[in-house]
Amino acid sequence: MTSANDWVRQIRTALRRGGSREHAQGVQWFFKEEIRSHGWRTADLRRFARKTSRDIQKTDSLESLVQVADRLFTGDVLEEKVFAVLLLENSVAKFGAREFRLFESWLDRVTSWADHDGLVHYLIGPMVAADHRRTARALRWARSKNRWRRRAAAVSLIRAARQKMFFPEIVRISEALLADQDDMVQKGLGWLLREAAKADPKTTVPYLLRIRDRAPRLVLRTACETLPAATRARVLSAAQNQKPSVSSADGP
Repeated sequence: MTSANDWVRQIRTALRRGGSREHAQGVQWFFKEEIRSHGWRTADLRRFARKTSRDIQKTDSLESLVQVADRLFTGDVLEEKVFAVLLLENSVAKFGAREFRLFESWLDRVTSWADHDGLVHYLIGPMVAADHRRTARALRWARSKNRWRRRAAAVSLIRAARQKMFFPEIVRISEALLADQDDMVQKGLGWLLREAAKADPKTTVPYLLRIRDRAPRLVLRTACETLPAATRARVLSAAQNQKPSVSSADGP
């Protein structure tokens, strides 16, 4: 049996040796903050993570796999945090309250939108969609001083939105975040409303029309991206005279 620390050392060595310096330099373009990257492409990283996940579980338990991921998500290298999520994404249906609390604690280790969205979209989001009671945590995150917890409040409901679930909670979180001036939070909220509008326009579009005179333009524009042109024009008509939202060269 290989210890969690031994697995972590092996993974970190492989990540350090297997990346591309040229690609690592290009990665920085997507972020305002300085990012440490080994220059892995996502498809290659996912293949390596899936193989490693199988290897760990051949000789160790699912709990050991979680321990390895927990140690990797403490680092400041982008690929290590993404790898931690990819190790676990195929096992998320097996996780319960203990793992959910652990993943929630990872929000305080987030340093960029990339490791945030991997964590929330692939681990936390499916767990929220699987248990309505967990939306209470998302509502609490919406009131946090931590920008990444506030973004998580929105992004954690995207899986549910795609299944036409939890619309009252989507509205409550939207109302809590509409006045937020942080561009990362606005982009997360816009993403949530876009997915809700795509999955259930009959329910979501009336809500967008109700908030169009007070929602940040960035939120509305993102929310309307997949709507028909005429509907998009109706929603955005009240946003034309708004001041631009704080913009960013960052990703989603």
